[in-house]
Amino acid sequence: MHIFHLLIYSSGKLKQLLRTTEELVRLSMGQFKSKTEGLAPGSLGQGQVSNGEEGPPRYSSHHFGTRNAAITMSGEVSRASEQGDSKMELRKTSLYSTIDMVPQMEHYAGTLPCEQAKSRPSLEALRKTFEERAGGNMTSDERISNMPDGENEESQGPSEESPVRFGWIYGVKIPCMMNIWGVTLFLQLTWITSQAGIVLTVIIILMSVTVTTATALSISAIATNGRVVSGGTYFMISRSLGPELGASIGLIFSFANALSVALNTVGFAQVVCDLMQSFNVHMVDYTNDMRIVGVITVTALLGISLAGMEWETKAQILFFLVLMVSFANYFVGTIIPHSVEKQGRGVFGYRSDIFIENLTPNWRGPTGSFFAQFSIFFPAVTGILYGANITGDLKDPSSAIPKGTLMAIFWTTLSYIMVAVTSGACVVRDASGNTSDIMTGNSTDGCVGLACKYGWNFTQCTESQSCQYGLANNVQVMAELSGFYYLITAGVFAASLSSALGYLVSAPKIFQCLCKDNIYPYIGVFAKGYGKNDEPLRAYLLTYFIAIAFILIAELNTISAIISNFFLCSFGLINISCFHAAITNSPGWRPSFPYYNKWIALYGAVVCVVLMFFFTWWTALITFGVIAVLFGYIIYKKPKINWGSSVQASSYNVALSYSMSLTGVEDHVKNFRPQCLVMTGPPNQRPALVDFVGAFTKNASLMICGDIMMEPDRQTQHQDATDQSVKWLNKRKACSFYTQFTANTLREGVRYLLQASGLGKLKPNTLVLGFKSNWRESSPESIGDYIHTIYDTFDSKFCLCILRMMDGLDVSDESDFKVNQGFEPDESVECDDHQLPESESADGISDNSHRDQIKTVFQTAQGKKTIDVYWIADDGGLTLLVPYLLTRRKRWHSCKIRVFIVENEQDIEERRNDMDRFLDSVAPFRLHDEQQEGVSVQELRQKDPWKISDKEFEALRLKSERKVRLNEIIRKNSQHTALVLVSLPVPHSDCPSALYMAWLDTLTCGLHCPVVLIRGNQENVLTFYLQ
Repeated sequence: MHIFHLLIYSSGKLKQLLRTTEELVRLSMGQFKSKTEGLAPGSLGQGQVSNGEEGPPRYSSHHFGTRNAAITMSGEVSRASEQGDSKMELRKTSLYSTIDMVPQMEHYAGTLPCEQAKSRPSLEALRKTFEERAGGNMTSDERISNMPDGENEESQGPSEESPVRFGWIYGVKIPCMMNIWGVTLFLQLTWITSQAGIVLTVIIILMSVTVTTATALSISAIATNGRVVSGGTYFMISRSLGPELGASIGLIFSFANALSVALNTVGFAQVVCDLMQSFNVHMVDYTNDMRIVGVITVTALLGISLAGMEWETKAQILFFLVLMVSFANYFVGTIIPHSVEKQGRGVFGYRSDIFIENLTPNWRGPTGSFFAQFSIFFPAVTGILYGANITGDLKDPSSAIPKGTLMAIFWTTLSYIMVAVTSGACVVRDASGNTSDIMTGNSTDGCVGLACKYGWNFTQCTESQSCQYGLANNVQVMAELSGFYYLITAGVFAASLSSALGYLVSAPKIFQCLCKDNIYPYIGVFAKGYGKNDEPLRAYLLTYFIAIAFILIAELNTISAIISNFFLCSFGLINISCFHAAITNSPGWRPSFPYYNKWIALYGAVVCVVLMFFFTWWTALITFGVIAVLFGYIIYKKPKINWGSSVQASSYNVALSYSMSLTGVEDHVKNFRPQCLVMTGPPNQRPALVDFVGAFTKNASLMICGDIMMEPDRQTQHQDATDQSVKWLNKRKACSFYTQFTANTLREGVRYLLQASGLGKLKPNTLVLGFKSNWRESSPESIGDYIHTIYDTFDSKFCLCILRMMDGLDVSDESDFKVNQGFEPDESVECDDHQLPESESADGISDNSHRDQIKTVFQTAQGKKTIDVYWIADDGGLTLLVPYLLTRRKRWHSCKIRVFIVENEQDIEERRNDMDRFLDSVAPFRLHDEQQEGVSVQELRQKDPWKISDKEFEALRLKSERKVRLNEIIRKNSQHTALVLVSLPVPHSDCPSALYMAWLDTLTCGLHCPVVLIRGNQENVLTFYLQ
């Protein structure tokens, strides 16, 4: 039974739609199975159609309810056997056909590494199946055997143990909170409060949260736009903005996470060393003790990480419980009475005077500024990316990341503000810690500071700036203020170790994903994963050694400044990714997260860039410099990957916008560009044509390589032939489009391309053909096709160029290409007295070149040769414009243009030898009707309509002699030039095709250089005036 629901969905709900559809199919199959199990063998249920006939389903009225409409019909049942046991397998087939599949999510998943791709039947397969079924040649078993892979599989044995996956609480919320609650909360937040005051500290917290919240919204939008695999932040940026920016920031972000391991480990080591110092225990000295403890700690964390994600999660939960106890201990400590010893250290409990005093800032030392304190605090909120960084270990990243990340931000922000306010309301900035500083009398003469009101005189240490306690001097203020000192120490241990452990896990996973993409060299060794969770053990070791190197610095503030810039840069690019994807209006951008906003994402990106320079401008410059170098490397390397980035969508939008804007601009002669439709056939078979046109159109005007595929060759054409041609053009760095057209004849295909190719103003105005060197051996129909193609070009008001290479254009014999019958292979046809040496090639083909990229004369430097232009007819100026455009290229820049104008017809005299050669070339195409007695011209015409009558030949004899004479002039003056351009004669409608072909051959034969027959469309393409 197939059940159909009316599914109404909005943008961003495609994934949910597919899931719902699959559930309906499963439900319908379950109903079908239960129904068919009760039927006797060979019987049909009500409303079913037998398998032996194709007919419409029968409907039962009782199946139509008020909510769902049920249609009952027979379904195909596939049988699979395993170890001798047979069972029924229900296939997800469509109502229309047993081979047509219902919508399945697997068909909409992108190609991912290490996953078996599943595809739906092609249209060809569907059509073929129907045809064979109609003929009765296909049995049910054959239908099943022809199913796509994955739909007719035998049931497999027990699958391998599935990897561990986590939900949004244990996988995102708790780890994010633990990463945000790092050493800054316990060791630096109270000190920042003493410097900036309560008001500015709260502003610092809220500003940081503003950036992280905007980033979290962007992450949520990207994560719900499609499947996010391992690699987290790098994966999101690279798949949104492309490999150039994605890989650059991926490397920096991995490094920033490794530095965060060092930051939190040093914070833990600092607390341990303070604890050791309080018991008068030391190993070497304070700084080296921090280094020793840090190295031991990160080694222990590495052991937990190598044990797997299960152990890491268990450790995070344990740390979370310890931290909750520590928080409870702190807030209880703020309200209970404090001992004399604590008062001597500046802890007095909630006092309005202390609160008011600590509202305003009191900057001290080299870090005494707002943005310096901001840069120190900001790393405390960067833990929001933890959930995004381990997307490969989440059950449902698109659901877990938004919920877990935003909830973590809310609760940690609230805790930061509460700690800042409570500590600022309970502790004075300076205290000596000596109980002897208590005042015995009521006199406060000479006493300086707020503590005087509470019976304590800290004047001496305050004036000498030697106080060791108080909000501004003691990093253990939270411990002093708490109910039990060592519970806060345990909280510091839990916060710092959990953050260090989280970053130690995320950094290798990001780096592993980057290595798998194989964008940068020499790092592929770190892509290998181990175990069911594909753990990057090698990347763990690399992160471990990087962390140790920075642990040896043993300075929290130094490491914080570096990390702040790296994380800000990452946050900025995440926001740019979301903003850019949103403004491109790509159909592929449909996040199901409804609360993101592209302008908030832009705000987050701008703020991140601004803060980078406010924190430490030189670190920001270094960060952008490194990104620029990495970006430039990828641009140079051009990796062969396509992730459907928003940059591609933006390029399309820009191209479409500018193309549309051009439609409203009228053409002007000063802006004329020769936009060429080049009939190359497969471009790799005629590289000279590609290189010649590319020499004057590259990055300047439009070039389209046209390929006419003959209808009989269509069935044997490879599916990827077009892709291969495009790849060849890209490899040759030819700025050209490629289009293939199927037609019965060359003329028909070219005529269609002349009408249909191009878009708006980006439409060809010039046709470029190769010279038909084998015209003497060609059939009359082939010659007629070629000449009528020229007629059609002029009828379409196109300009025309015909390129002749003395060795021919076609290189298919040298490269084992299959010849396209629409473009017959050229043969070298030379005048007898002007043959080239056998060892020399006119088109510059190099035997040492790659067989698929043959070098032509247009790819070599021409030195100080000349370009000779024989401007015989005023065609509007195209004959002069093309050689000028050639000289703008580096290879032709040193060439001089010489222009020849032949206008005095009386100077043209007949040369007997050359004229005899011309007569010999056209002799096979003449009727010689005057030499045949008793036969009329009409009879001969009926037999050979394409031949030239004697009357026609004599009428055009003078024009033929002029062509012969012009060729003599060209050979005399331009034998060793780089290129010759000759005005193409326009044929009359009554001119025989063979005679016109002979004229073109005569004009261009006998030269050692390429010759171009060129003709404009009689409209100006040049002007000598500014208007």
